[in-house]
Amino acid sequence: MTTLVLVAFAAVYVVWGSTYLAIRIGVESFPPLILAGLRHFTVGLFLYPVLRKKTGISPTIAHWRTAVIAGALLLFAGNGGLSWAERTVPSGIASLLVASVSLWLVIVDWLRPGGVKPVLRVVMGLLIGFAGLALLVGPAHLGGSERVDPRGAAVLVFASLAWACGSLYSKYGGMPSSPMLGVAMQSFAGGAILLIAALFAGEFRGLHLGAISLRSWLAIAYLIVFGSGIGFSAYIYILHKSTAARVATYAFVNPVVALFLGWLMAGETITLRTVIAAAVILTAVILVITAPHRTTAPVTVPVPAPGEV
Repeated sequence: MTTLVLVAFAAVYVVWGSTYLAIRIGVESFPPLILAGLRHFTVGLFLYPVLRKKTGISPTIAHWRTAVIAGALLLFAGNGGLSWAERTVPSGIASLLVASVSLWLVIVDWLRPGGVKPVLRVVMGLLIGFAGLALLVGPAHLGGSERVDPRGAAVLVFASLAWACGSLYSKYGGMPSSPMLGVAMQSFAGGAILLIAALFAGEFRGLHLGAISLRSWLAIAYLIVFGSGIGFSAYIYILHKSTAARVATYAFVNPVVALFLGWLMAGETITLRTVIAAAVILTAVILVITAPHRTTAPVTVPVPAPGEV
């Protein structure tokens, strides 16, 4: 691989793995829906006119309808749910629960009209993966540690399911031929929905700019520039320059990075429960990602998870 490809892989591995910690720091001062809304709306507001001019594509009403629905599922329910949950769930644990996106994608793709039935190896991966998720939530006091906050865990599982639904809807619902323009449209629409939801939830009434810490400002800037800008651009680049099998490795590297950074920089505890659950969940993700597909390529590339775009 060339040096640029290696740098792009490093960006996807480290930058996307670090976005969970950045979200955790951001919600220390920002209300969660405002944090997610500002992040994505800013990216969409900047990228859309640039990409519209560069590609020469004029999105249709149908394209915008898909962008709005996908943005609501991906960014409002997916990333907004992640941001809300990280108020009570450690960033490393959140990344493990979000790894279930790869599992939900298989289930949703199976249940949709004309969907693809998973092979036995994938079914085994699904069972193992959800067993790992159950291990994180309970039983209590396993390995001398408390279980994950049930409400936060439930929101993260729902967010992952919504992200999987939004990803498949975006794929089959009809988007512009330029993937980056489609991302900009979804970011703009999803960010606007998040900010409107924040308004109705009363988050703006409780927002005091003077009370926001410097670290939270830096966190949201990091999410905008590195998470959504550099990280996603690197992902699109390696999709075109490397094999699907290599690209798919980010799905089980990111949680490891998130766990390590949460321990190193936020004092999050890595317990026996966490280690066992991480091994179980990541084994399941590897089984699902590397399993042969019934109709297409032998390896599927998972879409970015809620914390990563």
